[in-house]
Amino acid sequence: MKAIWKNTIIAESQKTIKLEGNHYFPPDTIKDGYLKPSSSKSICPWKGEASYYTIEVNGELNKDAAWVYRNPKTEASEIKEHIAFWKGVKIEE
Repeated sequence: MKAIWKNTIIAESQKTIKLEGNHYFPPDTIKDGYLKPSSSKSICPWKGEASYYTIEVNGELNKDAAWVYRNPKTEASEIKEHIAFWKGVKIEE
């Protein structure tokens, strides 16, 4: 699977975890330099607290377009530190 924004591959992995329609990419499959930490957070009742990243490609920003569960609840432990995408990021095989 590939995560693509602005014709740029942000992440690529054959071992994503699909959960609730989202592909979660292992942290070591994220390409360097595209994700910038954001202060945004959200809470999922069964997964826990998500932290966000803004994607930057060639000076263009996609605010909070990626998220990660650093310390998920037990039920979602398989996605710990894995990163998922939305807001126009295409996921392709």
